Amino acid sequence: MSVAPRSVAIAATDGMLHFELALAYEVFGAAPDAVPVPWYDVRVCGTHPVRVGRFRLEPDHGLDRLAAADTVIVPALADVAEEPPAVLVEAVRTAYESGARVVSLCTGVFVLAAAGLLDGRRATTHWAHTRDLAARYPRVTVDPDVLYVDNGRVLTSAGKAAAMDLCLHLVRRDHGPAIANVVARRLVVPPHRAGGQAQFVSTPVPARDGHPLTELLPWVMHRLDQPLTVEDLARRANLSSRQLTRQFRSVTGTTPLQWLLTQRIRRAQELLESTDDSIDIIASAAGMGTATTLRRHFHRTIGVPPDTYRRTFRA
Repeated sequence: MSVAPRSVAIAATDGMLHFELALAYEVFGAAPDAVPVPWYDVRVCGTHPVRVGRFRLEPDHGLDRLAAADTVIVPALADVAEEPPAVLVEAVRTAYESGARVVSLCTGVFVLAAAGLLDGRRATTHWAHTRDLAARYPRVTVDPDVLYVDNGRVLTSAGKAAAMDLCLHLVRRDHGPAIANVVARRLVVPPHRAGGQAQFVSTPVPARDGHPLTELLPWVMHRLDQPLTVEDLARRANLSSRQLTRQFRSVTGTTPLQWLLTQRIRRAQELLESTDDSIDIIASAAGMGTATTLRRHFHRTIGVPPDTYRRTFRA
């Protein structure tokens, strides 16, 4: 194994969320007992004493120290409607150009995007902010359905628990799975969730009053156990199939069949979380027909089999 990047600089600025900042410091700043490798040297860097959540934090060093670090971590920002501080964006860009590995946790991704580090790359963030990220930075390929994305020297994570997953992924990259598992046990968290695993989210589909889909979507949701075609949905909405597809793309960003599959998967998720029904029964209730079909679509969409999902949410 190559020598692990040892120096870690955590960027701090006003308006950052304390959870992700503290999480990064806990993972990289506290060496596990009896680990036979040199641990990370962690510094918190900022231009002045900052407000992090409800707390006041005095950084160890200035933002110029980011350029000297092996790994730079940008925690989450509370207000993503505002442009990230220009001095932070420039410091992160300079660190990357100096050879640092740059990591964003949750909405810290907006700093990396503003610095141009995500142009032409895949990235993720908390599912509630993926549309905003994609709209503001169209050169970024935003993936809303994963826990984290590893581009080598540029890494991004979804929110909260996914930030922990990415930090443990970095430890695994640097020191191997055995030591990453030691860290996970100390923190009492699962040792490994793959980045491609889907974020477990439930996002509503917007529909305005008077919109052709306003009455159609609830009608479909009450009939997910039934075989439905695009023609069935178009007939119900008094539209042609082509008009229906255009309306679905404008409102949901996807096709009627893909939207329908997503709702079936979410119905299966709800039943896996709240019932002891067999996979066959859940497949029928969600309109999947057979357990085999449900398992195939569920694993491809969520990233884990239905049984694993049930154990995760009912543990």
